[in-house]
Amino acid sequence: MTDPRNFNQLWRDRNDTSVQRTPRVLIRVFIGPGELEHSVRFYEQLQDVVADAGFPFPEAGLRLAMVGAFLLIEGTPEALAPFTSTTGTLLVDDVHPYYEKLVAAGAEIIFPLQVVPTGAAFNAIHPDGSVVEYVHHRPDPQGR
Repeated sequence: MTDPRNFNQLWRDRNDTSVQRTPRVLIRVFIGPGELEHSVRFYEQLQDVVADAGFPFPEAGLRLAMVGAFLLIEGTPEALAPFTSTTGTLLVDDVHPYYEKLVAAGAEIIFPLQVVPTGAAFNAIHPDGSVVEYVHHRPDPQGR
C-alpha cells in the first residue's frame, strides 16, 4: 500500500501538533522485535490509510509507528514492560495545559513531563485508574 519507510530514523508527515484542534486518540499495539514493518502494512490495509510517522526511541529500546488510530510499539518484552500499563496515547496540541489540569485534579504523574524524540510527553494515572500518555509533536533540530 505504501513505499517502505525507514522506521530506524525519525520521520513524520506532520511534525508539529500545535495547531491541532482536537486530540488524536491512539490505541497502543505492542509487538515483538522485527515485526514493525509487517504490522504497519496490516494496519494500513485494515484502515485504508498510510503510516504517517515513524521513530526510534533508542533510549528505551523501541521503534514506533503511527498508523491511523494505532500507535505500534516494537521492542523486546523487557523493553516493552514499562509501557504496557498505559491504556492509550493522546496526541495533543500542547501537553502543558493537560499536565496542569491533571495535577490540579489530583492525578498521579507516573512519567514526568519531559522532552521525548518527537516533542514532549508525560503519563498520568487518572482518578478512575486509567493510565494515559499525553504527547505533543514539535520539529526536531533538523526540522523533521
